Amino acid sequence: MKQDNDIRHGRHCVFAMHVHLVFVAKCRRKVFDGEAIVSLRAIFAKVCTDFQANLVEMDGEDDHVHLLVEYPPKVAVSALVNSLKGVSSRLLRQERPDLQQCYWKGVLWSPSYFAASCGGAPIAIVRQYIEQQQTPT
Repeated sequence: MKQDNDIRHGRHCVFAMHVHLVFVAKCRRKVFDGEAIVSLRAIFAKVCTDFQANLVEMDGEDDHVHLLVEYPPKVAVSALVNSLKGVSSRLLRQERPDLQQCYWKGVLWSPSYFAASCGGAPIAIVRQYIEQQQTPT
């Protein structure tokens, strides 16, 4: 796939799909420091590349992280999330054994997550555009 600005082209589609994800540490434990956030950013970027997605932005605090991911239409957000959380938990445990004591019973992430589609025009504008289409007579 090639990329032009924010529009990406696949073999049979043109798309600009972004999702805002929030992952929370299990039981809101204070797990992350600055070094852990940097490690997670690299891990998340690698996982996104494997899905032909792009990590646009990532940052976090001591108990949660926010990601902005641009992804192709063939990728299910749930599959991407499962891989991001699984791989990051395993690799962060390997890279930073000192953080393992902060994991909750060996688990880094809460099983839930927040996902919101974003980018492009607001829903009200898209709805108005669709309503104004000329229905053939």
